Amino acid sequence: MTLSKELEKKCIDTIRFLAVDAVEKANSGHPGMPMGCAAMAFVLWNRHLRYDPRAPRWANRDRFVLSAGHGSMLLYGLLHLAGFDVTMDDLKSFRQLHSKTPGHPEFGETPGVECTTGPLGQGISNAVGLALSAKMLAARANTPSKSGFIPVDHYVYGICSDGDLMEGVSAEAASFAGHQKLGNLIFLYDDNHISIEGDTNITFTEDRLKRFEAYGWHTQQVDEGNDADAIDRAIQAAKAETQRPSLIAVRTVIGFGAPHKAGTRHAHGEPLGKEELKAAKEALSWPLEPTFLIPDDVHAVWAARRAENEALADRWHTEFSTWTEEHPDLAALWRKLETREVPADLAQKLADAVKGITAAESTRKISQTVIQAAAALVPSMAGGSADLEPSTFTAIGKEDWVEPDHFAGRTFHFGVREHGMGAIINGLAYEQFFIPHSATFLIFSDYMRPPIRLAAISGLQSIFVFTHDSIFLGEDGPTHQPIEQLASLRTIPHLQLWRPADPLETAVAWASALSRKDGPSLLSLTRQKLAPLVRSAAPDVNAVLRGAYAVAESEGTPELVIVATGSEVAAAQAALALLDPSLRKKTRLVSMPCVERFIAWPRAEQEALVPPSAKCVAVEAAGGLDWYRIVGRGLVIGIDGYGASAPEKVLADHYGFTPQKIAQRIGAWLQSESHTA
Repeated sequence: MTLSKELEKKCIDTIRFLAVDAVEKANSGHPGMPMGCAAMAFVLWNRHLRYDPRAPRWANRDRFVLSAGHGSMLLYGLLHLAGFDVTMDDLKSFRQLHSKTPGHPEFGETPGVECTTGPLGQGISNAVGLALSAKMLAARANTPSKSGFIPVDHYVYGICSDGDLMEGVSAEAASFAGHQKLGNLIFLYDDNHISIEGDTNITFTEDRLKRFEAYGWHTQQVDEGNDADAIDRAIQAAKAETQRPSLIAVRTVIGFGAPHKAGTRHAHGEPLGKEELKAAKEALSWPLEPTFLIPDDVHAVWAARRAENEALADRWHTEFSTWTEEHPDLAALWRKLETREVPADLAQKLADAVKGITAAESTRKISQTVIQAAAALVPSMAGGSADLEPSTFTAIGKEDWVEPDHFAGRTFHFGVREHGMGAIINGLAYEQFFIPHSATFLIFSDYMRPPIRLAAISGLQSIFVFTHDSIFLGEDGPTHQPIEQLASLRTIPHLQLWRPADPLETAVAWASALSRKDGPSLLSLTRQKLAPLVRSAAPDVNAVLRGAYAVAESEGTPELVIVATGSEVAAAQAALALLDPSLRKKTRLVSMPCVERFIAWPRAEQEALVPPSAKCVAVEAAGGLDWYRIVGRGLVIGIDGYGASAPEKVLADHYGFTPQKIAQRIGAWLQSESHTA
């Protein structure tokens, strides 16, 4: 649909003032970015972006990621105009409790929002994962039908800001994207030269396009942010470049149209104010009333674009149906991928796969066996490590690598890019065709906390694998020995952290993570070998799945309960054997591989396993502050300082984690408790 310049300007100004009016009504928000980016957004959505508001998750839609999530009203206005289920009342409820239009875009809250964005750099990095997922899906599915139809040919588009490009995570992800030749990824860069503290030249002076060119990106410059035709030509050129991701720097003016605030930091994160808003509308010849105006001819433009896109989607569905009939094997694989299908008895199957491991072994090495068994059962599995696979053992197969122009593999070389790795696997999880995992050492979870937290907020099925999970990694010393990380990670709402103690628990941890579709899971695995557990009852997969169970049972109601995780369960079991025999009979040893699952139990069930009448001890080779929510006024045997460089057995003795020293601590504590009773 060819528009007159007058009507095109009206469409662009509609986007601007929907955003400004919403920010003004909320008395909160960021008007400057939508005002400056309205033209590029309109060109992208009106001339290029394929979407179906009837089915926001249509598989072959183009994806749009607003990495500059502070400009959320730009996206909400676009979604409303495009016909998504974002009503005018929703726009008027911007930033209000329980609205579909929160302050920053939130995945799952608003139809058409592809990623939760706002923490700068995350969106562009998530988009790399979206583009990677599309390449991988295409590599599996794009055998043409007789008519030449292929099911996957969409693009991932986005808008990013100066702040996005300043954040280190975007550099990590952009480098990865350039290496992988993700030609289906196109970003428009809102190059407005303004940050919160002033002009970007106070701190951000490198040539950004040359930097991205060095990463392996195709780069272009558009000198005028309101030149719709120039923006269109740049997008067309980016689409024609199939071997490189694209960055298009568009020189914009933040707060465009506001006479006194345009081009200044004052247009960024505060309402324009009544007088400046009035002046902006007058400057752009926009009616002062009514607010939230959408002229009829603008409605007609968007209705026509919606009709085009819906016809395109309908045609795709018809051709896809024919494709599935011609390629039943591929169609079956597609269904498994789009549902992230796992066998109903996955936990038992994985437990069976590790039954043969009876000698002492590290849980990272046990995990390697589990991964191979799981990958054969779950085609959605894919993942990689931050240049540490020889230590994390997380590759699927020996040569099944994802490489440039070879996306049929299942294992990624992320390089030493932990933060980018986390954001990229979140992108894969947003896409919901693959179940992605990442891997590095637990100490480097500190580099990955933002994507872990965002995965939890967004309910993503991201799996974060961390090995070398305690001081017992040994000689590398305190810089590499995690102390506070376990407690800190357990404070993240909606994250399930598994710290397995043996082959059965490792298998169950993976089964839980692969089956849990509504949130992220974290696996904390050992470098050192662990002695096999001796259970007082037959191994029970379902008991382990609940997150806590008795390894060694007491005679009757226990008077002492010892709770341990991971590498400390075997040590605690050996310590139990050193206690006074009369006490030993009255002691229950509990393995709690997933605290979050235990805490979700009804109170009565929690108290049945850990009775409030019993004295309680928690044992974990880490900072143990969080264990007091389990043991109350009991004893926590943990570490309240940093580690040291030494062999693991020396460290175990020095820090009190040998069975003998654990038993001594428990005995001394019980004696002191009896004296104060």
